[in-house]
Amino acid sequence: MSITSAPGEKDLNTLLSTLTTHLHGEIYVFVTIPHSQPIPANILASSATIMTFREKEGLTIITTLQLAEEYGLKYVFRSRMITLEVQSSLEAVGFMAVVTKALAGKGIGCNPISAYFHDHLLVPEEKAKDAIAMLREVAENAKRED
Repeated sequence: MSITSAPGEKDLNTLLSTLTTHLHGEIYVFVTIPHSQPIPANILASSATIMTFREKEGLTIITTLQLAEEYGLKYVFRSRMITLEVQSSLEAVGFMAVVTKALAGKGIGCNPISAYFHDHLLVPEEKAKDAIAMLREVAENAKRED
């Protein structure tokens, strides 16, 4: 049985004005494993692995620094994950564009992930607190525009 539209908020101003965040404590990293190499099954099954994505070059895995080091995997981009607590619809237009543009304006790069209930941002470890402050500013500005 399918649902005709994705659940969650679609109105951009509502999304922005009710935006709250959660900064996760773990450090996350990106790993890639070529398709020709075996993938340690425990990495895929671990709750420390938050995402996998198959690309033509290999399998991208986003997991904790601790797990990557435990398996001796090469990794890049030490980051912290920020969960945007508002439940945005998968059909919402412009929400992530506003958020990522605000971060870019402060020189903070991010890798966004949209999941069923929430959007998540992976930001450089050393800029996580600046990113949280910027996101609070975005929410406050949207509240003033109401």
